[in-house]
Amino acid sequence: MDTIINRKNNKKKYLTIAVVAILVLGFAAFSMITKKRSYNVKKSEITIKSVEVDFFEDFMTFQARVEPMNSMLVNIVEGGSVQEIFVSNGDRVIQGQPLARLYNPNTELNYMQQETAIIEQINNLNKAKLDLRNQELNLAKDLIAIEHDFQDAKNLYDLNQKLFAQEILAKNEWEKTQENFRFQKERMNIIKQSVTKEKQANQIQIGQLNQSISIMDKSLGVLRVNKKNFLIVAPLSGRLSSFEPVLGQTYQQGETLGKIDVMKGYKLMADVDEFYLPKVTQGQKGTVDFNGKDIAVVIAKVIPEIKGGRFQVELNFISKENLDLRQGLSFSVRLTLSEKTKSTVLSKGSFYQETSGKWIFVVHGNKAERRAIEISRENPLYYEIAKGLKPGEKVVTSSYKDYQDVEILNLE
Repeated sequence: MDTIINRKNNKKKYLTIAVVAILVLGFAAFSMITKKRSYNVKKSEITIKSVEVDFFEDFMTFQARVEPMNSMLVNIVEGGSVQEIFVSNGDRVIQGQPLARLYNPNTELNYMQQETAIIEQINNLNKAKLDLRNQELNLAKDLIAIEHDFQDAKNLYDLNQKLFAQEILAKNEWEKTQENFRFQKERMNIIKQSVTKEKQANQIQIGQLNQSISIMDKSLGVLRVNKKNFLIVAPLSGRLSSFEPVLGQTYQQGETLGKIDVMKGYKLMADVDEFYLPKVTQGQKGTVDFNGKDIAVVIAKVIPEIKGGRFQVELNFISKENLDLRQGLSFSVRLTLSEKTKSTVLSKGSFYQETSGKWIFVVHGNKAERRAIEISRENPLYYEIAKGLKPGEKVVTSSYKDYQDVEILNLE
């Protein structure tokens, strides 16, 4: 008799093995994903500093150069080539002293033509004024003759009136005398009115001509002054600097030939990084080290225009002490931005270049773990820590260039 053998069901067995394998692989993958990336580094290759509680003073330092308090540029008014040079760079000059002479034949010829044209116009205007005067004189002569005729007619009228009353003069002669007297009287009145109006019109024209002549005279004066602009003179007294003309070299109108420094007081000029623009304001005080002595300075002017990532600051010396300064000297300026306050601080380091102060490696034994932080202020020596670090903790402050994506540093 045959025995019935039941077939084993391996389906559940295989399913269990597959589930276990998937769980093992998933756990391995999860471990690999969540495992913090680490990097081995020698302690001798990094810089470790402690977080401290200390007085924090928000200040900045920058280099400033000494410049005269007042200067004036020597500009070219009329372009031309350098014909003569009378002084040298660095010389002391007085106001009005000749510095150099330029020459431009085209401009010279143009000036001569303009001068000739203006003189001709002035002559024409004077001639027109003379004609009006002569016209007035002729009118005066005519008026004298007419008045003479009237006076003769009046005398004859008076005489004939008496003769006619005595019946010596005939009636027709008396009527002729009356008519002639009336005519001469009306004629004289009309001519007088005409002469008066003519004189008034002439006076107006002469006034306008005089005004035009005055304008022409001023134009001629300006033209003659401009002819002198080829001679470059000192606009004020002081020391000449940046003055390096070359014989024969051509300069255009408006170009700067040099600068005159008024040697009465000095100021400091500095180029400051644009990062500090919101922090620097007029009236802020600072100090410079002059011969081992702190000299107080104050910001007189902030020029906010950014050029090459920097803006300009002008500072004045507060002290009235007579300092032996020289143009071109350079000083390190320490500018105080806030009062001293006790804060959590960390010495400055290269790590900031890669992290922008948003995270740092905190040392625990032989490991340094990445941690988010927040920096509020900084000065040339310290960062002020707002969040993320406590006093006494040690951190890596050297460059993070080789391990920006690392979570843990293994310190060897």
